[in-house]
Order: sequence, then C-alpha cells, then structure tokens
Amino acid sequence: MQTDDCSEQTSVELRIAAAVADTDRTPVGIARAVGLLVSRGEFVGGERLPTVRSLAGALEVSPTSIAEAWSALKRSGTIGTDGRRGTFVREQPSDGGRVWRVPVESGVYDVDLSTGTPDPALLPSIGTILRTLGAEPIVTSYLDRPVLEELELELTGRWPFVPERLTVVNGALDAVDRLVASLVGMGDRVVVENPTFAPIGDLLERAGAEVIGVRLDDEGIMVDELADALALEPGLLILQPRAHNPTGISMTAERAQSLAQLLSDTDTIIIEDDHSGAVADAELHSLGTYLPHRVVHIHSFSKAYGPDLRLAAVGGSAMPIDQLVRRRQLGPSWSSRLLQAILLRLLTAPGVDELLARAARTYSDRRRRLSRALKENGIEIGFGTGLNLWLPVHNEQWALVALATRGIGAAPGSPFQIGRADSPHLRITTARVEDRFEELADHLADAAVAAGGRSLPA
Repeated sequence: MQTDDCSEQTSVELRIAAAVADTDRTPVGIARAVGLLVSRGEFVGGERLPTVRSLAGALEVSPTSIAEAWSALKRSGTIGTDGRRGTFVREQPSDGGRVWRVPVESGVYDVDLSTGTPDPALLPSIGTILRTLGAEPIVTSYLDRPVLEELELELTGRWPFVPERLTVVNGALDAVDRLVASLVGMGDRVVVENPTFAPIGDLLERAGAEVIGVRLDDEGIMVDELADALALEPGLLILQPRAHNPTGISMTAERAQSLAQLLSDTDTIIIEDDHSGAVADAELHSLGTYLPHRVVHIHSFSKAYGPDLRLAAVGGSAMPIDQLVRRRQLGPSWSSRLLQAILLRLLTAPGVDELLARAARTYSDRRRRLSRALKENGIEIGFGTGLNLWLPVHNEQWALVALATRGIGAAPGSPFQIGRADSPHLRITTARVEDRFEELADHLADAAVAAGGRSLPA
C-alpha cells in the first residue's frame, strides 16, 4: 500500500513538473500551473498533493517557493489542508452544478474584492440613535404587532407604489428565501436574470425549480428573451431593478414599461430585489407601478445602514406576502422590534438621507474609476452603479489563482450564472477601493488575460 501511495505521489509530481516546465518556477508560476491542472479536471477533488519538501526537490526549487504557491492556491479555494491527509485538491463546481463559495475570513487577502459588503466608513453612525431609545422596552408581549406601526407608516410612504401588504423580515435574502419556499414547488418554472445573485439560484435549485435564465443588456432584462421565457408559463420572475448584483445594471424607465406590457397578460408573480436600496445611485423603476397586484417589492436596508441591521421591508401583492407571514408564524414570527425602532430613527433622523446620497455617489465613483482604468487596459465593463462590477476573464479558476498570488481576493463568476458558464467572469466588489485604481486595474487585467497566452509578471 505504501508503494502505491509513493507511486501516486510520484505521478502527481511528474504532472506538476510537466505543467511548470511551460512557465516559470516562481511561486506565481507554480500556483498558476497547478490551478490550471485543477480547472482542466486533471486533478480531481480529494486528490492528495505532494509535500512541500518533496515537490521542491522534484522541481529543484526552494521549499519556500512551494509554500508560497500553496498559500496562494489555498486563498483561492483551489486546495486545502486536513491534518494527516496533508494537502489536497478541493472539490470544484461541476458544469451543471452551482456552488456559492462563502468568502474566506477577513484579513486573508491584502485587498479583498470578493465580499459584496459596503464600506463601514460610509455607514451612518447609530450611537446617537441608540441613546434616543431610552430605557423602556420597545414591546412587552409576543402578541404585539409584528411591524411597528410608525415604521410601517414611514415605509408605506416611501414605497414605489401603494402596497396591499407590508411586512419586515431579516434582510433581502431572507425575504427571497421565504417567498420561494411559499410560492415554488418541485418542477415549477422560475425566470431569473442571467447572471443573477448566486444564492438566489441556489435557493431555487434546492426548491426543485426549473430555472430559466434571461440575459441583460444596459437597460435591464432583455424583452425578447423574457417573451420566450414567458411562453413556458413560469409562475415566478425574480429580478433586481437597480445596481444589479453582479453587473451593476439598473433597469430604465422605458424597459420597465416594456416589461410591464409584456407581463400584463400573464399570471406570473414578480419579485423585485432592491438589495442596495438608498446607496444604489440610480432611480428605482418598479414594475409595481404598473402591476401592483402581481409585484412583491423587497427593499433591503443592510447596504445603506449596515449589514448587522439585517432588515428588509417586503411590500406589494397581498397573496404572496400573506403566505410569507403565515409561514413565519411557525418560526420567529417577527423581526426584532428593537432593530425596527433603530431603523425608524435612521429613516427619520435629520441629515441621514444626505449622508446616504453621498455614499451612493462615492460607490458609483469608485466603480467608475476602476472601470475607466480597466478600459485603458483593453477591458470594457459597461455602465453601471452600486458596489460590484462583472469582470470578463479567459479562465475563471486561473484568474482567481493569479489574483490570489498577489493577495487579491475576488468572487468566482460561475455560481452567478444559470446553466453552463460559457462566459467566464469574476464578480469584483469595488465598495472599499479608495485609491490605486490604475495599479489594481493592471492586476485585474493581467489575471483576466492570463489563460489567453499572456504571462503574468512575477
């Protein structure tokens, strides 16, 4: 058995040596070579890799070079370590599967562009708000209203159309999760944008839905492709009306009107996920303006007021929201009314709206500056707003490895795509990029074209 193990390890070393022979023997080159072997399927999930010392001897490099290459591959999620098992290849997503890889812990990357989270420096301070709450409890009974009456009135006044029902849940994804659980059964057809926010695709697959992806252009989801999808009589359409994650596209008023006309003759329920809310830096054009009885609009407050607030309002068509509320009664029943009270004060405090408007402009400016720097490197991103941009690459896994070797984290694009990912991309979060746009764009551009034959500098 020991002989078999040695033979297998020698075979792995030979394959790595052959791959490295086509590149340089720096840590970057070694990491790229192994990453490409994994992305091509030549190394499978669970396959054990040689020890640092053994591979260093086979490649005639220092153990430090192998250790640095292994560290880069670990940061990209390509390989892992497991005690006595040593170093092994992680399971990679199959062509037909979806894996939303949770970002690594904070601090692993020098520059982390993978998280999709807002800049803490642009969030409003809640210290003063907390002091205004006083010592008395907000509510004293489990039987109190699930939504604070004052908050419900404030939210209704801000809604893009008159909602038949309105409630508050623990964030936009919680709302989508509960609506999908209420409305989607095994085999039901659901239309989403392609690409879409990765966890939405995961939730639909777990529900057993047949997911139909419809592409976007600069104005939103494409009308002709949606018409083809609607011919299949889907029960649900999920879209992001502005600052689309991952592309940054916002739906125009003209597109919203065209979509509403197309949808008016169907029974399809529409869920709008306005995940960026007040910091989207784009006007909201809701289909609920035209189809209020069929639209459920979700407005998240996490990006604008802070991820830990964990609140989103859900308003619109009565039937889906009533089902959501009934299902919640079997579990938490309501979202923290203490957090609701904090949100109410943030919504009505003087100066907060102006602060959020500045934050929205800042996010858009950061995205625009990086997009402009990428354009100078020959990569066209297109217009958009919000916290993210959609970076085209030649090879997703190779690009992730190439960035990880430089201490840069990014989110893989394939989990955002419906069906086979024929157009490899990375999701780049620009929310915390404050400077050095040109330098960062150089790194992103190098990683994007690496698999196309252009070498990365050491």
